[in-house]
This record gives sequence, C-alpha cells and structure tokens, in this order.
Amino acid sequence: MNIALIGYRGTGKTTVSKLLADELGFKLLSTDALIVEHADASIPEIVKKHGWEKFREIEKEVISEIAEFDDCVFDCGGGIVENWDNIVALKKNRSTKIVLLEANINTIAERIQESDRPSLTSKSIIEEIQEVLNKRRKLYEKAGDIKIDTSKISPIEIVKNIRKKLKI
Repeated sequence: MNIALIGYRGTGKTTVSKLLADELGFKLLSTDALIVEHADASIPEIVKKHGWEKFREIEKEVISEIAEFDDCVFDCGGGIVENWDNIVALKKNRSTKIVLLEANINTIAERIQESDRPSLTSKSIIEEIQEVLNKRRKLYEKAGDIKIDTSKISPIEIVKNIRKKLKI
C-alpha cells in the first residue's frame, strides 16, 4: 500500500507524511525533494530559470518514477493535480490511496507566510490562495480518496484520522 498526501501548500502534507511514514514503517518520498535532486537546483531556482512549466514537467517525471513503488508515503507538491497524468500515474498502482489535506484560507496563509517557495501569482497572499484554490479545488476533490480538514487538529490527530478512514 502507498499513501499519497495532496493538497494546497500549508495544509500539513510534509509534517503529516513524516509522522505517518514513521508510524507505518513506510518509506517517505517527497516529490519536491526528488524534483530538487533531479534538477540539481532548488525549486525557486528552477522556477526563476525555467518557469513553472518546466517544474511541472520534472514533477510529472518524478511521479511516474515513484508511482510503482510499494509501502511508501508520498508527500506531493500542492500543484500535482494541475497535470492530471500525475493522478492517473498514482492511481495506476491500485494499492495507492490519495489523501486530500485541506485547511481554511487564513490557516494556510498563516502557515506559509515564511515560505521560500515562489509565488504562483502577483497578488496578495490571501488573494493568491483564493485564486489557486478556486482553480484546483475540484481537481483535489476528484483526486482524493479521502479528505481531512487540518485547520484545527494536530498532526498526530490527522495521522489517526487517516489511519481510521483508510482502516490501517
């Protein structure tokens, strides 16, 4: 079995994926870390030098490489749903369950304010979150096998909820 955590940045994917992998004894794979390794450049450097399109191409390559693995927790980047081939690749391995982590806009803004990730738009942080979430919301919901709102619960509680909902 694999578990792929998806959702907008700041919803807790990285923290929860570490806890979940440790608890289950699964290997943890961060798509963002694998992209950085693949490109031999940081995400801000990739985006500045080559643009978001190139970043998404590398992301697709990484997802297709890891999709066949077993006993892994995948910490997926927030934009993974922007190329539906990524979701198709993950779901091709029928043992992969996709968990959508959600949070309210104010919680997300609070969590990501100190991030070094490049902005996706030229708008304020709240406007950017609203715009990008509006664009991705239906894709996230279509991709997720289960969803959990992380706004008001601890990472440990999120892991408990994932295990309960997936019966693991």
